[in-house]
Amino acid sequence: MSSAGPLSLVGGSEWQTGCDFDADLLAASSSANVLVIAAAAAYEWPDRAIGRAEAWFKELGGTVEGSPVLTRRDAENPEYAAQVREAAFIYFADGSPMHLRSVLKDTLVWRAVVDAHENGAVLAGSSAGATVLGDPMVDPRGGAFTLGLNLLTRMSVIPHWDNWTPDKARRMTQLMPRDVVVAEIPERTALTRWADGRWEMKGAGEVLLTLNREPITTDQLSELTLA
Repeated sequence: MSSAGPLSLVGGSEWQTGCDFDADLLAASSSANVLVIAAAAAYEWPDRAIGRAEAWFKELGGTVEGSPVLTRRDAENPEYAAQVREAAFIYFADGSPMHLRSVLKDTLVWRAVVDAHENGAVLAGSSAGATVLGDPMVDPRGGAFTLGLNLLTRMSVIPHWDNWTPDKARRMTQLMPRDVVVAEIPERTALTRWADGRWEMKGAGEVLLTLNREPITTDQLSELTLA
């Protein structure tokens, strides 16, 4: 019987002061090593993202391994999928959620991510890396809803919430589907579901949770079936 590991949704500006929740995730992992997938940053210096992760987790007593997955062809590589499946802590870096979704959807690597997580691996994603995990997901270019990777059903993650313009936020609210939890997460802030099913907010800001445009608490969120 599988037992899913912790899942952490980060609002962006990851791996810096204010993101001490990463220490809790590292402690919950069965390994000190973090596998960082920077495919979302494929066109934005992914090596720099890996480098920032290395520096940050070194301060927390961990190590970082960078995944070679940057393209859809990479995501169909059995060797790369095996690397993911064996990881105890997987972290999706920020970048383009649209590119990340196109790289991962229905691939060997994505199935390996799901398998690893369902069998206890910690899974975290920041901004783009968090956005794609829900379904429907928000297209950051205009605030419309589109298909995500469906790890979390009936849940949409809105990262960088503290930086959204009023017009864009209003448009997103108007397009918001019913019966979908919307998690508006500021930068350097995490919404984490622990292995026992309990959801927790932690970090520099405060997460706003709504269902059918009405605020809900983390306790209410914990009672919902989203996967």
